[in-house]
Amino acid sequence: MRRAWPVLLLILLSACANPPQAPRGGLPGPATPGASAGEIPALPSNQAESLPQAAATPEPLRFTFPTPGPAPKSLWRPALYDIPWALGPFDHFYFARPIAADEVNWPLADYRYGGIFFSSDIIHTGVDIAAPRITPVLAAGPGRVVWAGYGLYYGNNDPADPYGLAVTIRHDFGYKGQRLYTVYGHLEKIGVVNGQIVKTGDYLGNVGTTGNTTGPHLHFEVRVERNSYFTTLNPELWLAPPEGWGVLVGQLRNTNGSLLTDQDVVVRNKKTSQSWTVRTYGQSAINSDPYYQENLVLSDLPSGDYLIIVDYLEQSYTLDMTIHPGAISYFMFRGEQKFKTELPATPDIEDLLPEFHP
Repeated sequence: MRRAWPVLLLILLSACANPPQAPRGGLPGPATPGASAGEIPALPSNQAESLPQAAATPEPLRFTFPTPGPAPKSLWRPALYDIPWALGPFDHFYFARPIAADEVNWPLADYRYGGIFFSSDIIHTGVDIAAPRITPVLAAGPGRVVWAGYGLYYGNNDPADPYGLAVTIRHDFGYKGQRLYTVYGHLEKIGVVNGQIVKTGDYLGNVGTTGNTTGPHLHFEVRVERNSYFTTLNPELWLAPPEGWGVLVGQLRNTNGSLLTDQDVVVRNKKTSQSWTVRTYGQSAINSDPYYQENLVLSDLPSGDYLIIVDYLEQSYTLDMTIHPGAISYFMFRGEQKFKTELPATPDIEDLLPEFHP
């Protein structure tokens, strides 16, 4: 049976300033749910896509952002696997990092996909990469630039658009017959034009603070089939991991089968005792991968043996788990029924096609 995909209510595009500051800022929500970021009419007729009607911009909301955790002791990481990289039949590490390896190029832990930070109506539809201002931003894969400038969110040319200066690439390849797009937001400046053909690693612009942001970072999204904020999927499932490292994917539900939202999960390396805390997707609607149906992703984990810890109904549940290099390691949690590590059943091809409803 095909799964009905939920509606994204609002999009969160703000992110934190570099530590140790506790920045403040805000973003407007969409004036009209269902508005889609279209593409520029100047494109050739066979490449152009519809441009939405501009929506009135409401007064921005104001929030106090959480203070990020401490920076890692070492910024060194292995080189990434060559793309495309997929050890499993349903994996899709198709994209290179949009920031080069000599800078911070991994998702900021406090602002992952699906996070709810301020209220049940505000959700994050991408990942934030806290690279310094002016850091070059690179194409994550080959394709055509279909947006370059202000106005990606509302579809107009408003400099107050929450994405700020942004670039969207429609890629030369897809997934299960559906188009793929990547989005690069909050740029300081843009070095490409609409309709331009780019290759993996080509320069797109520089990290900046345009739009609704409180510090320099790159907001990165993966969109499927339509260039719309309603069609995002978790970028950590699409970015190639470092060599020898893997990705943890989880689906957590309560004993009755309902999704556990905003649930903290501790992931501890048994050899080094290093711990990560990651939170499941929030209560607002978000899109899970059609196969994994996940509500938790933690990428860039060194391969090895780990302990997964979930505190549920005043009891602590644990799972011994191995993170395999270059692969997804998957688990399910079902409340008092505890853990399972079997992969989901092989679906029909139709079940692998995301179904988004604005």
